Amino acid sequence: MKKLFMMAALIVGTMPIAAQETYENVKIAQEDLNGTARYVGMGGAMEALGADISTISTNPAGIGLFRKSNINVSFGLVSQANVSNAVGGNKTNASFDQVGFVYACRTNKTSYLNFAFNFHKSRNFDMILSAAAPLDRASQSKLTYAKDRNGLCYPMKTVTQEGVTVEVPDYTRPYASCNQLDDIYSQELNFFQNAYFNSSDYKFDRAHKGYIGEYDLNISGNINNRVYLGMTVGIHDVHYKGYSEYRETITEMVRFGERTSLNEPLVVADSREITGTGFDIKAGVIFRPVEASPFRIGLSVATPIFYELRTKNSTTISDTETTFRTDGSNYKFKLYTPWKFGLSLGHTIGTQIALGASYEYADYTSMDTRNITGRYYDAWSGTYSDNSSSDTEMNDHTDRTLKSVHTVKVGAEFKPDKDIALRIGYNYVSPMFKKDGFKDGTLNSNGSYYSSATDFTNWEDTHRLTVGGGYTIDHFNISLAYQYSTTKGTFYPFMSYEENRNSPDYDPQYNNVVDGVSVKNNRHQVLLTLGYTF
Repeated sequence: MKKLFMMAALIVGTMPIAAQETYENVKIAQEDLNGTARYVGMGGAMEALGADISTISTNPAGIGLFRKSNINVSFGLVSQANVSNAVGGNKTNASFDQVGFVYACRTNKTSYLNFAFNFHKSRNFDMILSAAAPLDRASQSKLTYAKDRNGLCYPMKTVTQEGVTVEVPDYTRPYASCNQLDDIYSQELNFFQNAYFNSSDYKFDRAHKGYIGEYDLNISGNINNRVYLGMTVGIHDVHYKGYSEYRETITEMVRFGERTSLNEPLVVADSREITGTGFDIKAGVIFRPVEASPFRIGLSVATPIFYELRTKNSTTISDTETTFRTDGSNYKFKLYTPWKFGLSLGHTIGTQIALGASYEYADYTSMDTRNITGRYYDAWSGTYSDNSSSDTEMNDHTDRTLKSVHTVKVGAEFKPDKDIALRIGYNYVSPMFKKDGFKDGTLNSNGSYYSSATDFTNWEDTHRLTVGGGYTIDHFNISLAYQYSTTKGTFYPFMSYEENRNSPDYDPQYNNVVDGVSVKNNRHQVLLTLGYTF
């Protein structure tokens, strides 16, 4: 019975995400710097310079600067620094990153109408996250205990159990903040009102895998070689898998005030998958304000990506003697990412030097998490679609947790010879998370009801440094780029909870406080692009 109690406690505290939630949604909403080796080598600062197929997704007008048709394919390696292969994840992975073409059509002496298609990997999920630290009498199991004790799962009523008068949940009136396993184990075991655990330490490992593929169709052109216009329709295809193992050493059980010493390490293994598609529309303009100067200014705007996603998961809890496995939810939801706005500058000096700078703004507090409310049949198109409504509670949490993100990119290209190019670039991406943000499992939201995952990371700003080179022979060109990106963050295995000091029932033994652990995501990428111009 002791082991059953312990396993129940950890299952409730560590059930993996099976619904929409702010920290999980960020994984889908973020984008990497990726594309052709020329684009990456210049730090992506080509939105005003154009004439590279990767600008199809950042400023579509850049495709209008092509004068000849072109085809490119890109692939390489991505490696995470300062980590070891863990829980099925490899720190170095091959990656197919881009393939696309531009078909350039001259409409008169100085104007073109161009068409383009491009696939690129906008998000590479390959990553290993590891953290470990002491737990000073804290435990994930106390989260469910605190929920029941404070009446967040159910209203309370007074009963007598084992000769002791206690407050217990009224199971006939559940709240939405009580998740599926809180519900099961509170009712079946009647446990968390009466007991909780203290632990000595934890270790956490997670391996993320998969990608988001972006398929872009573009039409663009120019007017008298001074004004360039473009529009891109993008389809986004999500393939995310994650596997994690959380180990916590239970050292003490407190039941009806009686303390029992334990030494029980348990492993909570979770497997999750998120799939789905989305679409967006991007538009851009590039213009040369002075006819005699190559200096140009670019403006761009991108709608939210309108995602329809499905997530499913399973969990295994095990100790030295027992294994307990449960299938989680198979859940469908919608996610609308923020609008994005871009401003860029570009200038060339003769045929030897190209300089670019770009700025992008996106307000992630406006990210819209949506619940599926029903099915709709469109008789005109003969298709079904899902109606949805905003998850107000989760969106309020997103507003409290995230903030606007500013991305600055600068880059340069130097050609010591007409067939040889050298490139360098730099990116700064401001933090998306507020420092005091946390994953709140008590929200009256489907994101809480279907899930009780407790870990979260508040990532800070991102720095990217890129270098590269290219060589052209006849109609063929080859480019190589290297990118180093670094991001620091603070990892928490679960949110902290403290008793209300002003309450007459205040007792510090119920506090469940955990400190954050510093983590890093340092990544190397080597990218090779092969191109042909015709």
